[in-house]
Formats: sequence, structure tokens, C-alpha cells
Amino acid sequence: MWKPNQTGPTSPSTPEPARPTPPSSSPNSLEGAVRPTVAGAATAAVPTGEQATIGKSLIIKGEVSGSESLYIDGKVEGAINLPGNRVTVGRNGQVAANIIAREVVVLGKVRGNVQASDRVDIRSEGSLTGDVAAARISIEDGAFFKGGIDIRKPGDSKGGAAVEPAIVEAKV
Repeated sequence: MWKPNQTGPTSPSTPEPARPTPPSSSPNSLEGAVRPTVAGAATAAVPTGEQATIGKSLIIKGEVSGSESLYIDGKVEGAINLPGNRVTVGRNGQVAANIIAREVVVLGKVRGNVQASDRVDIRSEGSLTGDVAAARISIEDGAFFKGGIDIRKPGDSKGGAAVEPAIVEAKV
């Protein structure tokens, strides 16, 4: 009789690690990525693919910079400078900032210029108002984009001045 009771509490302890699952980003990355940043060991986070998360109720005004990927589900105003990393703006995310990153994925709303060394993805529920400079860009059906596009060759930091960026306003 005692053993079945012990088995019962053991089963609920397994779902507890699954509790952080509600963020649509990777569930364990919230705890794992925030602590290395605070401790100053962010360089270890890049090879492991960890990412920090700004939750729904958080509002950040100022500059966000670092050396790990970032998932934004709250509000950010200012500048986001994460070269070599991915910035994902979640469905609840609202960003009023210029973004510099390796890769930018937009599921929420972004107002500002985006500069990506690799690619920019605007998903179907995403909205981006501002100029984009990237090697690749993807705009899904249903996405909103208003701004200019400057396609740059991979590894080209400033791009050629001879090419005029395309100006696009689209609700796909």
C-alpha cells in the first residue's frame, strides 16, 4: 500500500520539468540561457544553442546586446544588437527597435530596420515595418511587410553602394 503512494508522487515530479513548456520557444532555454548571461558565461551558451527569453509581461527600454540567441514575447524599445545569433520575435512580441543579428524570425510585430548577416523570415502572422538588409529574406503568405529590401551577398558587411534597395509594401 505504501509503494503505490510513492509511485503517485513520482509521476507528478516528471511533469514538473515539462511545466516550462508553455513558451513556444525551447522550454529549458529560459532557465539555462538567462543564468549564463547573468553569470557572465554567455560564450558557453553559443555552442550549445541556448537562447534567452523575454516573457510576455516584460517591457525593456534601451539596448539589448549579447552573444546568445534571443526569443522576445514581450515588448522591447531601443536597439537589439546580437550579431552572429538569432532573434525571434514571438507571436506576442512587440519590438520598436533596430535589430542587428545573424538571423531574424518575425512572428509578432517589428517596427524598425533589420540587418541580418544571414536571413530574415517573416512568418504568416508576422508584421515588419522597416528596411531589411540581409543575404536572404522569406515572407510567408498572410505576413505584412512595409519597407525596403537590400539583398547582400553572404559575408558582405556593408554591401555595394551601386545597388539601390527595392522598396516594397505588401500584405501577402
